[in-house]
Amino acid sequence: MATYRPPLTDVRFLLEHVVPLDQVTRQSAFSHVESDIVDGLLEEAGRFAAEVVAPTNQGADRQGVEFRDGVVSMPAELVAAQRQFVASGWGAIAHPAEFGGGGFPHLVANFVKEFITSANMAFALGPLLTTGATLLLTRHGSQDQVRRYVPRMVTGEWSGTMNLTEPQAGSDLGAVTTKAIPADDGTFRLTGQKIFITYGEHDLTEQIVHLVLARLPDAPPGTRGLSLFIVPKYLVDDDGDLGARNDVVAASVEHKLGIHASPTCVMVYGGQSDGAVAELVGEPHQGMPLMFTMMNDARLGVGLEGVAIAERAYQQAVQFARERRQGVREGVEVAIVDHPDVQRMLITQRACIEAARALCAATAAAIDLAQHADDPGERDRNAVRADLLTPLAKAWPTDLGVTLTSLALQVHGGMGYIEETGAAQHLRDARITPIYEGTNGIQAIDLVGRKIMRDQGDGLAALLADLREMTAGLPDELSDLAVGLGAAIKEVERIGDWIVAQSQLSDDVLAGASPALRVIAATTAAALVARGAATAHALLDERDEPSGESANGRPQFSSEWLAARIATATFFITQVLPEEVAAGAAATAGSAVLDAVAADPDAW
Repeated sequence: MATYRPPLTDVRFLLEHVVPLDQVTRQSAFSHVESDIVDGLLEEAGRFAAEVVAPTNQGADRQGVEFRDGVVSMPAELVAAQRQFVASGWGAIAHPAEFGGGGFPHLVANFVKEFITSANMAFALGPLLTTGATLLLTRHGSQDQVRRYVPRMVTGEWSGTMNLTEPQAGSDLGAVTTKAIPADDGTFRLTGQKIFITYGEHDLTEQIVHLVLARLPDAPPGTRGLSLFIVPKYLVDDDGDLGARNDVVAASVEHKLGIHASPTCVMVYGGQSDGAVAELVGEPHQGMPLMFTMMNDARLGVGLEGVAIAERAYQQAVQFARERRQGVREGVEVAIVDHPDVQRMLITQRACIEAARALCAATAAAIDLAQHADDPGERDRNAVRADLLTPLAKAWPTDLGVTLTSLALQVHGGMGYIEETGAAQHLRDARITPIYEGTNGIQAIDLVGRKIMRDQGDGLAALLADLREMTAGLPDELSDLAVGLGAAIKEVERIGDWIVAQSQLSDDVLAGASPALRVIAATTAAALVARGAATAHALLDERDEPSGESANGRPQFSSEWLAARIATATFFITQVLPEEVAAGAAATAGSAVLDAVAADPDAW
């Protein structure tokens, strides 16, 4: 079984030179976060992911979860990993210190999330949702709810879930019918069924805190009528201790293409009584705005899943390519890594992973500054930037995750199609990510409708100004990167102008939404990797010795590593980016061709 090595050098370079951590830690909310502390934390998180979690990946996938009489039993090795996860405090990193958290920015915590996800995505889904549920409650729960639920969710002793859709609803949450009836004691009785509930039932934690969208009796139609409720698996008393079992049960678990060790449940509320006991969070009929706190956190988390699974698959492909000997060159049998076509597949994976990781990091930094920048103007600017980047960081990396895990399988040849190698599992696991947390088509609609048209393209124009500044800073030796980036930025500007000129979210705009997202995301990521290439070039230019320590005593990046960084950036911008930007033609083509085909009654 292939081992996992956390990409610590890549992450450190990203935090020092591409999406600088100090832009976040100079804010008073993060004044306690120092670079050496971050280095140590990431190194230890990488060790935990590699040594504790990664060895469970294949075995847990083969065993899957066991469901019997409403009870889900998890693989024993994941139960053991969860105990160590809680004991080590990895789930608490990003939460405020007042609740027992580490108070680290998302920019740091998300790399820990990436490492754990690379190690075992099925396992990592539980903490991902618990983090989002905890974030929601700390911001929107009452003081009493925070006191009773949040501390043990921060530690990971209790887990959280997101209960959105139902069999008849799918992505249309306005069609949700689950009901909540007020009770005499100030609580509510909730009845209904929810589907696709990740970690809806399991034995990794003693308590599961379900966050559920439902309708009150006086609810208006559509999403405006949804309210948000806490429905715990076990009732919680005033002291925060567990009481009687609530009337919420798993009716079944889904049999899925991948993530076999993640229990995806059909949940039934109130099946044995007049309803499950529920607590209202926030105001009535404000469920969707509140839930977006958790959903947006999960969207970036899912984008990271695309990066994480691609990274794990890439590492395995490299290891296989080095070991697998096939073909003769100059009379000598060689490893397949020496074949140019295999090298092309590997560098495509590496370059795209670097680009997607940088995009996710930039999104995390914007979120941190939107919430914690000392200057109100900086908070406002970054709030717009975070809103714009979130659909990009969710959709593009997850689409890439599927493409790159497939490419990693291709490196293995026929052996990759055999389950025993583990290459197929990465592709199976990655395939859910473009569907999770609002399909990528929905992310594209959100981008063109809410994030571009709503502010007449102002947020996009500000982003393009920053991308142009990055391009202008490239040295003459990287002129190929400047030319490629310049062309891509012009295409993004053309697409944005076309979208804004349509004045409404018409079928013409919707037909090109996904290609538009692809071009904008790839161009943004390309500018970030170009910034990294420029820094690598400068570091090489000023270096007298190929190794040693820098002035601040921290290890330098090797000359070979920096040269490879420039090469992967060059490959991405000159060979990958043009393919992505070519989608711009489809972004503004309109819906005429689609309409013509749809007019044929036998078309679909």
